[in-house]
Amino acid sequence: MRVLFHVQHLLGVGHLRRGELLSDAMAKQGLSVTVALGGLPVAEMPFASAHVVQLPPAHIDGANFKTLYDADGQPITDAWRAARRDALLALYDEVRPDIVLLEMFPFGRWRFKFELVPLLERASRDKPRVRCVTSVRDILVETKHPERAAKGAALARAHLDAVLVHSDPSLFAFAQTYPHAREIDDLIRYTGYVTEPAERGAADDNGEVIVSAGGGAAAGMLMRTVMAARPHTPLADRVWRFLTGPRLTEDEFQALAAAADARTIVKRFETNFQERLDGCALSISQAGYNTVMNLLRAEARAVVVPYDEGEETEQWFRADRMGKMGLLSVVPTSQLSATTMAAAVTDAWRRSPGERPSIDLEGAANAAAMIADMARGLDHS
Repeated sequence: MRVLFHVQHLLGVGHLRRGELLSDAMAKQGLSVTVALGGLPVAEMPFASAHVVQLPPAHIDGANFKTLYDADGQPITDAWRAARRDALLALYDEVRPDIVLLEMFPFGRWRFKFELVPLLERASRDKPRVRCVTSVRDILVETKHPERAAKGAALARAHLDAVLVHSDPSLFAFAQTYPHAREIDDLIRYTGYVTEPAERGAADDNGEVIVSAGGGAAAGMLMRTVMAARPHTPLADRVWRFLTGPRLTEDEFQALAAAADARTIVKRFETNFQERLDGCALSISQAGYNTVMNLLRAEARAVVVPYDEGEETEQWFRADRMGKMGLLSVVPTSQLSATTMAAAVTDAWRRSPGERPSIDLEGAANAAAMIADMARGLDHS
């Protein structure tokens, strides 16, 4: 049974890591996964359990989503779009998948409708043999284009067999950030949150403070502020491990490394991130989907600074809810300073952890089982 999985990242690498975890889980279900990778490759995330086919890559400049650029740094053109659409459709014909798995679309990724709508239309010609499924995180970014939300429901109704929502509805229901959820209620399947597998083995208590920022494209201010706040916290004598992400600029990375002392580690990435969190004293990070789920899996004390530039609302929505539940401490970006960060670290360290709510964190395995059932014609909707 074959899965064609379209994965497109632009700013961070959270989508890539979630895609990797899903691909690993699908492989464990006996599915053959081909990843159509639409962004620039990230060496730290090779999708080892899947066959990766690199489409002509698209990326953005910094955090500006208004313009897409090709591999040469030029704005993409209609000819580029046509070539990539044709490459994706040719890959579909080559793979002959049983499942077409999309990431976010048609509830996001609208800039790629030029290839994703034709892909859905092509797969629909092969129904019922082929099933079309979309993978969606817990929270959608608030949009200034409400007509897209309505069109998304229409496209889902016309082409999708399931919408896999990687959330626990006791925490976030899809309808809270998608106004047309009732129109596709019969398609929605909650998988639980996608994060590292539970069977990781016991982690050593490293007692470190882990400072991380996902891909790191917008992490410079956070890293600098945490470095300045450190001496004013009760954990100043601990080892502080800064994981900047692969996309922090080289100048900012070198400046951070130059400010480090003997008990400060500055690296771009570590493959055992979950293990580090499992044994840490405290985590400081942004509030992206993957990192927050890593924190919940580790049951770590945590301070988060949700990314909220431009139209980004997703991280704030998640962090605010979890902060009110006592699962982490939140510092709004607008209030970020060495003083507020030191106070948040102090508060998080001294606060006694209360009873944690039960949240389903087995989203990768659950989603893979659902996809495998659909491929076998056993969807129990």
